[in-house]
Amino acid sequence: MPSQEAVAIQNRSEAVNLRIVGHTDLNGHGDGMQVIKSGRYAYVAHLGTSPMALSIVDCSDPEKPRVVHQMTHPENTHAHKVQIVGDILIQNQERVYFGPAKDNPAAPNEAGIRVYSIANPAQPREIGYLRVPGKGVHRMWFSDGKYAHVASTMGGFKERLYLIADLSDPSHPRQAGLWWIPGTKEGEETPPGWTPFPGEHFYVHGVIADGDRAYVAMVDAGMAIVDISDIGRPKTISRIDWSPPFGGYAHTTLPLPGRKLVVAVDESVKENCQEGEKRVWLIDIREERNPVIVSTCPVPDGDFCKRGLRFGPHNVHENRPGSFQSENLIFVTYYNAGLRVFDIRNKFRPEEIGFFIPPPPAGQKAPMFNDLFVDTDRLVYVTDRIHGGLYILEYTGPTF
Repeated sequence: MPSQEAVAIQNRSEAVNLRIVGHTDLNGHGDGMQVIKSGRYAYVAHLGTSPMALSIVDCSDPEKPRVVHQMTHPENTHAHKVQIVGDILIQNQERVYFGPAKDNPAAPNEAGIRVYSIANPAQPREIGYLRVPGKGVHRMWFSDGKYAHVASTMGGFKERLYLIADLSDPSHPRQAGLWWIPGTKEGEETPPGWTPFPGEHFYVHGVIADGDRAYVAMVDAGMAIVDISDIGRPKTISRIDWSPPFGGYAHTTLPLPGRKLVVAVDESVKENCQEGEKRVWLIDIREERNPVIVSTCPVPDGDFCKRGLRFGPHNVHENRPGSFQSENLIFVTYYNAGLRVFDIRNKFRPEEIGFFIPPPPAGQKAPMFNDLFVDTDRLVYVTDRIHGGLYILEYTGPTF
């Protein structure tokens, strides 16, 4: 039976084809960011507005999730991303953009990738650390147990780049390759076609690799397809950019290799819709030298611009190994519009077939659904960015 709290949340929620199963506020540290499910545990990274870096939640009974361990973050540093392969867990170390670090530019911070053994799944043990210069590491993709594909700062570069980290010996992680946006290396001229429009920012936000290709989300520079067949010398194949006229801030570029598509998600970064239009795009990559946008997912109907905080996409379920896998059904966190589910079988006309919007957590104007993981049993683990913690939802609609 769902808890009384879950029943109360469900009764105040807007929902189609999704229902709440369980919830935890993570012991009052509800600033949830990236979440990964492994075995019976959900591993929840934190934004860093609370003291926590990571919460480990026993979800063996998803109606009664239970925090079993929490780890704090270093001063002026957050560890808001988490990746797991087997019994290796990694977290980023990056300078925060709020609090004392914002007010004091000279305040020191940690920067890099911390590597942990989770041979004991509820007690991570640090075994390695790859340090980088500058602000540190942002988003990461680690799925094969060997290479982590990372957005990172680096000496000699003006903006964040794509770092390939070799974790084949997790106790001694090392740099294996670099790719950067042309013109962002110190002393390098910006080639034609790579100059930002006024007010734009070109830097690497995240990377998802598939075989010998990497799909690089570059904020206002769109997406690049990169050949990584030679890990030490990545090469640009192509780039597609939709900003302007759209709002940009490409957050995630997820390949659907069986369909030769990429799902590109723009992140909403400003409150009350005070920004350009943010979308979820479907990009045809049958000819990878010439990617083409073929459609966008429908924007949720409603008064979301008036509900407060951010309205727009953030991230998509990334089809990680061991998770729910589909190239026809995508799950997207949409900040104050909750979780949205899209049927993309017709790549030219995506349709929304499900959503879940909880009531605002205590002390918030609106929910801020942030990141997600869909398990093979169709349970969806979703974090709230501010105070809401971890929601466990069940998808009850069709799968394709």
